[in-house]
Amino acid sequence: MTSAADPSVVIVTARPDPAQLSRLFAPAYATLVLGEAEAARSALADQGTDLVLIEDGPRLDAIGLVRDLRRLPHLVRTSLMVLGSGEPAAARRRALEAGATDVVLPPLDGFDLQIRARNLVALSRAQAGAAEAEDLAREMRRVHAQSAQREREIIHRLMLAAEYRDDQAGGHLTRVAGCVIAIADGLGLPEEEANDIALASTMHDIGKIGVADAILRKPGPLSEAERVEMMEHALRGYRMLSDSPSRLLRLAAEIALTHHERWDGTGYPRGLKGEAIPLPGRITAVADVFDALISDRVYKPGWPLDRARSFLEEEAGRHFDPACVWAFLSRWDEVVALVEDRPATRAA
Repeated sequence: MTSAADPSVVIVTARPDPAQLSRLFAPAYATLVLGEAEAARSALADQGTDLVLIEDGPRLDAIGLVRDLRRLPHLVRTSLMVLGSGEPAAARRRALEAGATDVVLPPLDGFDLQIRARNLVALSRAQAGAAEAEDLAREMRRVHAQSAQREREIIHRLMLAAEYRDDQAGGHLTRVAGCVIAIADGLGLPEEEANDIALASTMHDIGKIGVADAILRKPGPLSEAERVEMMEHALRGYRMLSDSPSRLLRLAAEIALTHHERWDGTGYPRGLKGEAIPLPGRITAVADVFDALISDRVYKPGWPLDRARSFLEEEAGRHFDPACVWAFLSRWDEVVALVEDRPATRAA
């Protein structure tokens, strides 16, 4: 596509009276007439145009000029029309092989030439527009990828902050994310959705940043007041994340708010029941409780894997969405491998 300063049509002809051609295009198009191939090479070396019309003849090698112009990157999508001479079939073949877009053979018909030229100008502009659209789409994809990377970095930092406050054994959030992947896979969720839920799940306890260490690390049972304070972390986490423009942070807010809801409606903070609990919260509930059970804490040793598995089975339909439990158990070998790779013991 030409700029405002570029001609739309460049005519290269050695005929003594080029006005016979130029009047076919002006004033509809900004037109530049050149009398020599070398002048065309010089003029078009660094400027664009929609159509170059080249009249072949004894004093102007149209085929050589087409080859040279087609090598210029900014003219790759420019329409090149050759007004041929000589034996028709051979002239057409040579011009098209050199890179011409169209070939017009004598006798010339001015009206036909106008129509064909108009179509070639439109073709050049459409191709240039498509290329600009693709360039824009490519840039948008690049910006989106950078934004997504920054978003994940923010989530990772928030995850580290939450883990630093509350995870005495180490690796809790990583194991929870791995268990979330296993459940989502067992449920048949698309990989991208599973990965998003897993990443967002690492912030399910971000609200515990506001809980005092005396409560968070208390070695014995919590008092009623302390238990109420601890339960506030679900709402606090939601408030911290919910008004973010980030889709992943809003997903994390939903998980923070709902991962302590129970299938039978006895959970907190809103007492949601069954499928009224968003699926990401139901998935994270199974993963979080399982890892909490097998992990050493200041107030208890970690459970063996089989005991934790039995607890999930017993609580399916009460505490947990049964479908999420069965999906988790269907990937049990993967879960065992995850725990063996990242043990949940204090020594590890």
